[in-house]
Amino acid sequence: MRNDLDPLILDLLEWIGREPRSYAEVIEAWRTSCPRLTVWEDAIDRGFAAREHAQGREVTIRLTEAGRDFLRAHGRTPDPKPNEPAIARLDPAMHRLW
Repeated sequence: MRNDLDPLILDLLEWIGREPRSYAEVIEAWRTSCPRLTVWEDAIDRGFAAREHAQGREVTIRLTEAGRDFLRAHGRTPDPKPNEPAIARLDPAMHRLW
C-alpha cells in the first residue's frame, strides 16, 4: 500500500528507532492539527509502532517488526533491536578473527 505520507512515516519510524521515546515526546514532536497530515495515526494504524505500558513508568513508543520491515523495504536501515549485541549487526564474514 503506497501512501503520500510514506516519506514522513519513514522519518517518524527512524526517529523512534534511534532511542526509546516517551509518548509525550512523540506527540509533542509529531502532533498536527491538519486532518490530512496523519503521520502518527497512520504509523500506529498500520502497525509500524506500538505503545508500551509499564507500571510506574511513562508510556513509551517502540518500533514493531512491521515498522522495521517497512523501513528496510524502503531502503532505510532500522536501528538495532534493544539489547541486541553489536556483533549481531556485523556482516558474518567479519566475525572471524585474523
